Amino acid sequence: MKKLLFSLIIMSGLAACAPMTQTQTPPTVISAKDLNWIADKVFKNETSGDPAKLIVWNAQEEFASLGIGHFIWYPEGRSGPYTETFPGLIEYTKSQKVALPTWLQNRQVRGAPWPNKVAFERAQNDREVMELRNFLRQTMNLQANYMSARLTRALPDLLNNVAPQDRDRVLKNYQAVEKSPKGLYPLLDYVNFKGEGTKISERYNGQGWGLLQVLLTMNPVEPGASALNEFARAADVVLTRRIANSPAARQESKWLPGWRVRLDTYRAHNLLTGY
Repeated sequence: MKKLLFSLIIMSGLAACAPMTQTQTPPTVISAKDLNWIADKVFKNETSGDPAKLIVWNAQEEFASLGIGHFIWYPEGRSGPYTETFPGLIEYTKSQKVALPTWLQNRQVRGAPWPNKVAFERAQNDREVMELRNFLRQTMNLQANYMSARLTRALPDLLNNVAPQDRDRVLKNYQAVEKSPKGLYPLLDYVNFKGEGTKISERYNGQGWGLLQVLLTMNPVEPGASALNEFARAADVVLTRRIANSPAARQESKWLPGWRVRLDTYRAHNLLTGY
């Protein structure tokens, strides 16, 4: 697949927020090498590097999880509390003039064709599923670009959904991580992993667990290793709080060890070595 470059114009759309004093910054352009690296990191986070897990339907979930980012796809006619992201990948692919499997290119409805996990499991050897799996294996960089587009849109939305007195702090914490070596990876991965944090439906006891909550939890910090470590620390606090707030019947505590393994990839001692 042709290598793709992507850029994050992190200040675009800030005019929609309450008055801000910061000046706009130029786009951050990421090389094809970095894009490959980010795509591979996200792929390993979500699938442990197993291509078979590019298409899954996890237990206790009402949706399929597809691609390197395990993008959510609800069955046709259904929705849920979490942001649905796979239909957006389809539209993004079309906008980039990249060929989709024919059955997806010509599909007239938005939702997934499998009504439930049982139907999904039965379809694993169907031609459509095999074509989809191959497409997702061949377009990892495209998927990373799609994730970057989500992050680009996220910052103005975050600032619009926080109290005016907190906007400067959220922006500075975001920029401290973004300006750190390899800092786009934890931002991009986390917003894909746990969302922006702006949806009311993605909260327990009124407390969210998305990127906004992590940025609000961070202490002021300068770009560099300390910013990466502070982002990981704050994310751990936020996700631990989610577990404490979660309904007991969901037994979410079983997920925390795996979540912490993922957060550890954001820390400087892991992020800045082996690249």
